[in-house]
Amino acid sequence: MITLNINKKTYNIDTNPDTPLLWVLRDIIGLVGTKYGCGVAQCGACVVHLNGEAVRSCVTKVSRAEGKKVVTIEGLSATNTHPLQKAWLELDVSQCGYCQAGQIMSAAVLLKENKKPTDQDIDDAMAGNICRCGTYLRIREAIHLASELQGKETLGK
Repeated sequence: MITLNINKKTYNIDTNPDTPLLWVLRDIIGLVGTKYGCGVAQCGACVVHLNGEAVRSCVTKVSRAEGKKVVTIEGLSATNTHPLQKAWLELDVSQCGYCQAGQIMSAAVLLKENKKPTDQDIDDAMAGNICRCGTYLRIREAIHLASELQGKETLGK
């Protein structure tokens, strides 16, 4: 039995410790916002947070997540009001949308570590996330907007 903390809820999972975290999230727990893309950690569609670090859940063994905090796109904000989610909607970033959960989760770690990223900072941090629709410029613009929104929220507290 493996005990996981996912989006602030505790789950006891009876599975092989080598099972990829992605499949536990999607098939056992039912959190399907995290997508399967390539299965070899190259596309970024499956990014989740593991103790605040962006990880590729398709190659992260579920045993690695035991005793740590896992956050999926569903747990980023209970009300979908995270600055990135707001920016994504305001700028209509998504086209097909398949990669967007992974994009947002990677961007969230970037903004946690760098409150005012430059274009180069964004490009470097997001380089491992592939968008087959090519929305990279809108993604970059949304990250800048989220940075501004995040700054305004901080000022209001």
